[in-house]
Amino acid sequence: MIPLSVDQLTTVVRGVPHDIPPDPPRVTGPVVIDSRKVESGSLFAALPGERVDGHDYAAGAVADGAALVLASRPVGVPAVVVDDVVAALSALAAHLVREARPTVVALTGSAGKTSTKDLIAQLLRTTGPTVWTPGSYNNEIGMPLTVLAADETTRHLVLEMGARGVGHIRALTELTPPRIGAVLNVGTAHIGEFGSRETIALAKGELVESLPSADEGGVAVLNADDPLVRAMGERTRARVLLYGEAEDAEVRAENARLTTDGRPAFTLVTPTGCADVTMRLYGEHHVSNALAAAAVAHEVGMSASAIAQTLAEAGPLSKWRMEVTERADGVVIVNDAYNANPDSMRAALRTLVHMGAARPEGGRTWAVLGEMAELGDDAFAEHDAVGRLAVRLNVNRLVSVGGQEAAWLDMGAKNEGSWGEESVRVSDAQAAVELLRGQLRPGDVVLVKASRAVGLEQVALRLAADADGEVAAR
Repeated sequence: MIPLSVDQLTTVVRGVPHDIPPDPPRVTGPVVIDSRKVESGSLFAALPGERVDGHDYAAGAVADGAALVLASRPVGVPAVVVDDVVAALSALAAHLVREARPTVVALTGSAGKTSTKDLIAQLLRTTGPTVWTPGSYNNEIGMPLTVLAADETTRHLVLEMGARGVGHIRALTELTPPRIGAVLNVGTAHIGEFGSRETIALAKGELVESLPSADEGGVAVLNADDPLVRAMGERTRARVLLYGEAEDAEVRAENARLTTDGRPAFTLVTPTGCADVTMRLYGEHHVSNALAAAAVAHEVGMSASAIAQTLAEAGPLSKWRMEVTERADGVVIVNDAYNANPDSMRAALRTLVHMGAARPEGGRTWAVLGEMAELGDDAFAEHDAVGRLAVRLNVNRLVSVGGQEAAWLDMGAKNEGSWGEESVRVSDAQAAVELLRGQLRPGDVVLVKASRAVGLEQVALRLAADADGEVAAR
């Protein structure tokens, strides 16, 4: 955060100061919305929540060291009062970008945003101070808070942008205009809200429409392997940089493959050279994620060899995304339970089978799957298709967890082939844990995946902590 006086803060957010002492405090610390995270000099933003109101914690926040409170009503302690605290955070974030002038890199897509953002962050921080979106903090509250973690020394600001409808990304880009914008893919995630892939493409393309012209340094990083993304080159004034496995992609992967334990390996080709990469991450989908990140890194001046070295060393910065743990008894748990959509589910299943093929003889593959949310009218067909795919890929066991969507997964598997005991449906995470504890044996590989609301990470975490608690996370 850039230090601000009461007067400066009041001007930026168009607020009214209240209860300011004769010696006015100065904001020198981070902006927080959780009073438990207050540090000396913090600005505490009092947001109303579903269960609690941040205004009720304002006095405690100041007692713990907050310099000021940003509030929508007087709170009895030093505060700047505004009509809308969220809008004030946005104004404050826009002010910081104007003053600090970091290179803003924004990315969006139907799948892989968070993993790709984490790779971009690990690449760019080798070239200078970098701030990036924590986890998937990519909405109208999370993004301003990310921006406000930057200061005058920040060289790169990496922002993940999510959308729940047309116009959402445009609003985020108006808040913090990017110079480099990357669009990863147009899939079926949230299709229940958007209605069609074409509407999703319309919304995601708002990012490239926001970029400055090529003469002004604007760069649109587009996935050459996704026709709907490639077509966005017609919607931008920026210079287009294609990445992917297509022959005309300027940043591309050649000889892409998975190692025996499921890690991506490929030859990275950039306009400035080539280098071999073997990643620490798991799953074939990380090839595309890595190429998008490499294209951004190329644009900020990194060499092919430096990019390849960092990609080889990069690990997961956000939890529960293809997080692999091998227990002391030889069972491998793959925790990919943060979120799920049809594209990511298919990729995870293929990775599971590849990892299983490298295990000792007798090891089995288990897919513990739950609901893929926000699919609208496509929900039945997509869940049925995933269940069928598990059979076609020869996954040894399918455990479907939950209600109607789990029933569709189970039905798809059973209708695809002669699966009987190989597919089972259970009611909840606890039932899944009990089932697996009774049947897992050394050498088995267990994939756990569902949309975030299902809470299946508890299955992975509890199974990983079994075998007398002796675990070795990779």
